[in-house]
Order: sequence, then structure tokens, then C-alpha cells
Amino acid sequence: MMIFGSLGFTAPWVLLGLFALPILWILLRAVPPAPVRRIFPAVGLLLGLKDRDNQADRTPWWLLLLRMVALACVILGFAGPVLNPQDAREGDGPLLLLLDGSWAAARDWDRQQEKLATLLAEVGRNGRPVALASLTDLPREGLTFTSADNLRNQLAGITPAPFEPSPDNISEWAAGLADQDFDTFWFSDGLAYDHRNALYTALAARGAVTIFETARPLYGLEPVVTDQNLMRLTLRRLAATGAEELHISAIGPDPSGREVALTTVTVSFETGADTTIAEFALQSELRNRITRFTIAEQATAGAVTLVGDGLRRRVVALIRGADQEVPDLLDPLHYLYNALEPQTDILMGPVDDVLPANPDVMILADIADLAPLDKTAVTEWVEAGGLLLRFAGPRLAASDLSRDTEDVLMSVRLRSGGRSLGGTMSWGEPRRLLPFDDSSPFYGLTVPDDVSVTSQVVAQPGPELADRVIAALEDGTPLVTRKYLGQGQVVLFHTTANAEWSDLALSGLFLSMLERLSVASGHVQDLSAVALPGTTWHPDLVLDGYGRPVAADGFAGVDGAVLSEPTPASDLLPGIWRNGDQVIALNLLQAAHVLRPAAWPVSARIESYKNVQENPLAGWFFGFALILLVLDVLATLALTGRAGLRGVGSAAVIVGGIALILSLPSGAIAQNTTDDSAAITATSDVTFAYVITGDSAVDEISEAGLRGLSRVLTLRTSVEPALPVGVDPETDELAFYPFLYWPITPDQPALTNEAIARLNAYMRTGGMIMFDTRDAGLAGSNGPNQRKLRNLARGLDIPALEPVPDDHVLTRSFYLLQDFPGRHRSDNIWVEAAPPGEEATEGMPFRNLNDGVTPVIIGGNDWASAWAVNARGQYMLPVGRGSAGRLQREMALRFGVNLIMHVLTGNYKSDQVHVPELLERLGN
Repeated sequence: MMIFGSLGFTAPWVLLGLFALPILWILLRAVPPAPVRRIFPAVGLLLGLKDRDNQADRTPWWLLLLRMVALACVILGFAGPVLNPQDAREGDGPLLLLLDGSWAAARDWDRQQEKLATLLAEVGRNGRPVALASLTDLPREGLTFTSADNLRNQLAGITPAPFEPSPDNISEWAAGLADQDFDTFWFSDGLAYDHRNALYTALAARGAVTIFETARPLYGLEPVVTDQNLMRLTLRRLAATGAEELHISAIGPDPSGREVALTTVTVSFETGADTTIAEFALQSELRNRITRFTIAEQATAGAVTLVGDGLRRRVVALIRGADQEVPDLLDPLHYLYNALEPQTDILMGPVDDVLPANPDVMILADIADLAPLDKTAVTEWVEAGGLLLRFAGPRLAASDLSRDTEDVLMSVRLRSGGRSLGGTMSWGEPRRLLPFDDSSPFYGLTVPDDVSVTSQVVAQPGPELADRVIAALEDGTPLVTRKYLGQGQVVLFHTTANAEWSDLALSGLFLSMLERLSVASGHVQDLSAVALPGTTWHPDLVLDGYGRPVAADGFAGVDGAVLSEPTPASDLLPGIWRNGDQVIALNLLQAAHVLRPAAWPVSARIESYKNVQENPLAGWFFGFALILLVLDVLATLALTGRAGLRGVGSAAVIVGGIALILSLPSGAIAQNTTDDSAAITATSDVTFAYVITGDSAVDEISEAGLRGLSRVLTLRTSVEPALPVGVDPETDELAFYPFLYWPITPDQPALTNEAIARLNAYMRTGGMIMFDTRDAGLAGSNGPNQRKLRNLARGLDIPALEPVPDDHVLTRSFYLLQDFPGRHRSDNIWVEAAPPGEEATEGMPFRNLNDGVTPVIIGGNDWASAWAVNARGQYMLPVGRGSAGRLQREMALRFGVNLIMHVLTGNYKSDQVHVPELLERLGN
């Protein structure tokens, strides 16, 4: 095939005929020759006479041009013109399949996998050795080339990573490539990375490089920023320039503990803008539940930002003593209120008033002891996980609390009286704070030189004191002590909460220390505030490449210094990380993270994931040539004087009829002759059908899937189906097919009223439609395929649905099954709901439901991909990994058998005559 841009020719040698056109032009212009002029006096006798037949002395130039163009169209038609020709990928050398494999690739991962499977099939037919590598998981031992069949089994185990490739790893791997020639198919995620061009240069030096890149836009969320009760998120996008709207959801548990979208806001991108802002304003009760924000319909790790407990406005109870009515500047609660009010919800009052609200923190400022009932209640509250924060003062120093024995609500025993520094009767000069030890929650905070302490209550020495001191003065005396009580903590500041004994309450350090104590009780803060060298952090949960939270089992801890300036990688995944009681949220995209498009060399060959359909153009060229010939006939009749009505009409009718026949599509010419034969074929044997979506890759898998299922039915049952056929609900008769497989794609057109009526009649007369969204619910209920399904089903008479019950006939129509996997494994499969009030007969394992077949089955497990086989009977797409994958495919095939048996036999297995046999099989 010869290709010129998007136009190709299957027989390019025919184009040589175009060079003959100038010669033909000269010949036609020369014949007939011009007449010779002679003087003949008798010619005057002929003047005034008219000849019936006129003949021009030479062919007019415009008629000659018309004939040349018609002849050129005929030549082009015979040359086999094709629009968007698919160049055959030839070659017999090694081939590297290189994936970016990052979170950005997750947005089109399914299409990438389908493209990989298609390419592997082509490569396998050519017998080329293949190697597979991902930039997020580069092989350490170099490339290993193997057969395409061996590599095909590995595809299912490859998933997008929740991070971007490391530029250093890319550079190191590129430098270490073996000196070996091979071609490369590079599947790009569309993002710019350092050293990408260097890697391209290294690969291009070893062979041809073809880049496959999706055109779908990419979206990302930066971490949330709070301003009082307002929460702001910055959204970024790539590869989209038009105005559009997106939906951002705040996800968290409902009162029953089930994760739901607590609220959703709509944000708009202006034309040409790559950023926009989403704002949330929620009450504290809802805000405290939020665990993450997500962009609806975007299943990538970058479209999720975790918050952990970071948005919780903690409830802090300030307990005032009965006799603590003093001016504001002397009130110990005044400074605490001003420091905490912007970030927390504050309760003030006696213990018995605030404790029923279950605050997160309770603060006692210079309160010596509590009433017995209050003390018991507070102790139980602390043991259940509360934080009791106490401040010293004159009253506590003068009391006997925690002198002889340690009080349950005190962190240490105290000496009698107190310690005064800097006065005439003092023990010495005011003392500054000692730098915080690395075991202290205050570690990393800078101690100002102007903060000093003039008085304090002194801890009684003891063996446990050293472990409880978390802040001390420069002479080593404790300033802040802490002890654990049950699941909670008791913390004592050995100085006042006002400026009476120290100027700590007037400094910024005081607020930072309060924040750290809040962190120690579970509150999430900025990474720079808590991720500190010398600490070890472990993940509670992490995100996968699709942005789904997964358990973080088996992950090693990391040093806090790494989290101070985090770059997500294989050993530092986005997620919720914990160090004891401290918790932080690590997100993929940090503030001001710009999504930059990949910049490829001008010479790079770039293709999309989608296979462009070839369009033969020969018919159009022949049709245009025929039109020109019609015009030539009419012009010739006019020039020769034979353009009478009868002659013109006859010529027009003949040529027009030929033109009409030739202009019809090839399928239309044969339609009338094949309609009856198609109906006879469909009704002579059991024939399954699939809905043609317009996506050639999806339609190919649908046909191959039903072909594979038919093969299994032939081998295992008495059903011997014919080859499956594709149907269009808009035009085709559906009554011939008992089962209709309908894969959902986002680009399917809406159904017309005629198609809706045809589908409703099909379901009413016993047909079954399986709607397969093919996404296993990964994108949530608002995924593009789910939304398209809702639009398609809006006019259909679909009955009430329910998840497949345990006693449904699908679980036993041929095999005994508990689940119904396809290429994916999901339990979210819906069938027609059983009539209300139907219950199993006593002693029977299932209900007696034998009235018919469910007209619809709705799921997303991509069953056709699990069933699909090629012409040689080999499975086309991988399912799972290893023995677990083989088992999953087998269960998918068994479900297909059960499904067809249910379609063909109805609910007869619900008849109680089958109960003994089923019970015996269940027992075995």
C-alpha cells in the first residue's frame, strides 16, 4: 500500500495511468483534423440551407477536460483509494512495549490494555520477541524478550501506579540500556517528565519508536486549604481548553458508617483556563466526617485529595472554676480562648454541662480538684480517648493535689508550694526553655529567646518522670509533662495559661505547642509541622492508581524527614500516614503542582489508542466518474444537434439508473436478497446477538466473547449455537435472537422512539438483554458508562430490579455458583426483582419462582472480554493472574453457561421436582 498523508492506495501501480492523460489530451485535440479551406464559387448555391447533422471541427476544450477528469477518477478508483489506511506493522526484530504506568495513565487504562492486547496479537502473528517495561517499575536486570503469548498473561497484573516516574530512575535506566537493536511502542500518559526526551533519544538510536498517547483530558486536585469555615480546593486540567463543568464531592461516612458523598459542588473551567477553585462551606458536624475530596467521573489518584482528620474542627471544653471571675487579661482562659477559637469549636462551662457533648479536648486552667462525680466522669472520658490539658497556677500550687500519691487526673506528683524565679526571694533568674527533645511532640519547634518562665509547680522526682517530660527549662526542671490514661492522655503545663508566671502564653510558640498536642490526639496538620527527622511513619491506608483507598498491609515505615518534602514513589504512596497518635495526609498533587503536557520531538510518530476505521473510496471515485460521463453524453448530444427531448430523456434515464445502482452501498445492494436468508439462518439455529456500539474494538470483543461462549456451550451442553451476529436496534429485527449482549460505551447515540419500541417488544416477548458497563463500578455510580446506561434505559420498560439473590435460578441453572465474575469481579449485578411476598416453602432451599426469565441483567464485569477467543480458539484478553486468573475465567464461563441455560429454559430449575438432586449436589 502506498500512503499519502491520510489517503492510501492498495494498487498504486494503476496510478501510472494518470501519466497517459496528457498524451490522450493531445490525441483528442488532434482528431478530427481541421478542414482545408478552398475557394469554390458554386458554394453560394448552398447558402441558407441547414444540415440536420452538425459536427464540430474539433472537440471543445471544456468537454475534453470533462472526459479527462472522468478518466482520472476511473484510474483512481481502480487504484484502490482508502481514507485513513491502517499501515501494517511489519518487522521481525525485538519489540519493547514501554508504559509510563503512572496515575495519569489510569484515565484511559482500559483502552491502553485493549490496544496492548491488539498489538500483542499482531506481534505474535509475526513471531517477534517482546519485552514489557513500565517507567514506574523499571526492570533492574535489563530487558528480557519473550514470546507475545507469554507476555499476554502478564497484562492483567499491570496496574497504574499512584505516582509519577522518577526522573533519576529514567535517566539511570536509559543509560544502562543494552547495546541491542529493538523497536519501541511507547504508551505515554501525556505528562512531561524530566529526562523523557533523553530516553526517547536512547530508544530511537536502537530502532523505530512509535508513541501511543490518549487525547482524553486529565484533571487533578491540590490539597484543601482552610479559611475559618471555608474550604478551598484548586483544580487543574490538561489537554482541555473549552469551557466545562465538573463536580467535586466531599466523601465521608454517613451515620451508619457507610461512605457516601456528603456534599457535591459544581465548578466551571473558563475557555482556555487550566485552573479553577472549588469552595465548600459546611457545618462542623459534616466537616468533621470528610475523609477525602474527589472529582466525579475521574478515576485517578490525582483526582483525589485526602484529608484524614485534618478538617475536623475539634471540640474543646474550657472549664472555669467557680471563683475565677477576673478581668480578661488576668483570666487564664482568655489566652486559651483567643488562641483556639479560630480553629476549634469551644464549649465553656462546668464539667457536667460540657461532658455530655463529648469534647475532643478538655482544659482545666488552675483548677485544683474536681467534685467526686465530675472526677469520675472525666476519668472515664479520658480513658475512652480524650485529652485532658491542665495548667498550673496559684490555686494548684497551694493545694495538696497529687502530693503524697499521684492523682489519677495529674500527669506527675507535685512538690508542695511552687518555684519562683527572678524575684527578690526567688531561687534564681527567669529560665528559658530547653530545645525540645526528639521524643517530644514539640520536637522541631523553634524556641524564641524572649520566652521565659518566672514561676512553676515542680514535679516530684521519680523513676517514671523522665519518660513523662515532653518540655523542660534550661536547668532541666519539667515544664510540660504527659501520661497516658487508658486510650487518652493527661498533659500538665507546669506554668499558667496567662502571663502571670511566664510570657509563654504571649508567644507564637504557645499556639504551636497547642497545635502539636492536638496532633498528638489524632488531629492532622500540615506536613512541614509534623513530619520530622528521627520519627518513623507507617501508612494506615494508601491510594492505588485509580484513586481508591486500599489497606496498607506490609508497607515499611519511612523517616519523617522524607515526609517533610514528599514526592510520592513506590515506597511513599499517597495515603494516611501515622506516627503513634500523629496522623497526616499525603496527597499525590501538592500545592502549585502544574500539569505540563509531554513535548515530543517533531520527528516522533504519535498515534492514539483508538483504532481509526479505514474507509474505501473507490465507489465514490467511480460514482463521480459516472456523473461526469452523464454530463459528457448530454453535452455531446447538444453539440451534434441531436439534443431532442426524446434523445436526452432516454440517455438520462439509462445513465441515471446505472448511477443509482452503482451509488448504493454494497450492503444495500444485497440487502433485499439477504434479508430472508439472514432470518432463516438466525431461526434455524440458536443465535446470540450483540449490539453494535460503533467502537470497532468493543464490537470485536463482543463478537469474540459470544463466539467463545458458544464454543463452551457446544462442548459442555446440548446447545450448539450458530456464529453470533451484530445488530442495530434502530433497524434490525431482534425477535430472532433469544439473548442480546449490550456493552455500554460513553459515545453511543441516544435511542430513537422506534428503537425503544423495538427493544420493549423484544423484552415483552421473552428476550433477555445483558447491559454490561464493563467497568466493575470503578468510576462509581456516576461513571461515564453508568450515566450512558441511565440515558439509554430511560425509555425502556425495565421492571423493578434487585441484586441477584442467593436463591436465583442463575445460581443453579447448570452449575452451582455463588458469584458471577467476568474479566472483573464485582457483586453489583442486578436482575428483575422477585414478586413481593414470595418466600421459600418450609424445608426448601429456594423460592418457587418459575414464571419466566428476567428480561434484563445489569452489571459491569466485562463478561465478553473473559469469554473472548480468536479464530484459533485462544483467549484474547487476560483475566487475573496465575491460577487465580484461570479460576476466575472458568467461573466466568460457567456463569455464561448458566446464563444461556436460564435464557433458553426459563426458571424450570425452581420447580421443586429438582430439589432432591440439587440438595445432593449441594451436599457434595
